Amino acid sequence: MEDEGAQSIRVVVADDQRLVRESIAALLDLQEGIAVVGTAADGREAVEAAVETGADLVLMDVRMPGGDGIAATRALRERRPECLVVMLTTFDDQDSIVEAMRAGARGYLLKDRPSQDLADAIRTACTGVVQFDPAAAASLTAALAPARAEPQLPDRLSDREVDVLRLLGAGATNREIAARLYLSEGTVKNHVSRILARLGLRDRTQAAIYARDRGLR
Repeated sequence: MEDEGAQSIRVVVADDQRLVRESIAALLDLQEGIAVVGTAADGREAVEAAVETGADLVLMDVRMPGGDGIAATRALRERRPECLVVMLTTFDDQDSIVEAMRAGARGYLLKDRPSQDLADAIRTACTGVVQFDPAAAASLTAALAPARAEPQLPDRLSDREVDVLRLLGAGATNREIAARLYLSEGTVKNHVSRILARLGLRDRTQAAIYARDRGLR
């Protein structure tokens, strides 16, 4: 491993497979601005290495015997919260991704990334941007997406006003609403005014937010 440079990002690589962690460490040590300051075979070793070396970031495998990466992330966030954790794994299942994020990980990457991409992800994570592999991002989005509920229709509005409110939620202008509902623009303006008054809203922006929050899209 190279000596830590003055401006280098200090990285610990944690993976239970020796060949994998040594290969990743060797590849990262070739990247400008990155210095691998330690390696670990399990989560407990990763936490200790990060604390002892003052690492800026740990590349953490998710599943390791003798201390998994998610539990280690929680422990590291308690002992040295300024040290970032980016998961580097072969697992892209929703449970692992969600638990890693809840534990405080600042990214979730898969091991099939090119070394240059991995180095770029480390640099970007250190600027405060959470890093996701595209497959992991898709899994996380699906896991966190709320179940689509039935629209909550406001009983203070007429059916026509609900139609107008729904189109406000979609960002339609008065002219577009008029064309969609076969109304005049003046009639649409009157409907919008009544909607605002009956719902106690200030403007059409608030009305659009109201509509979206209630599934009127």
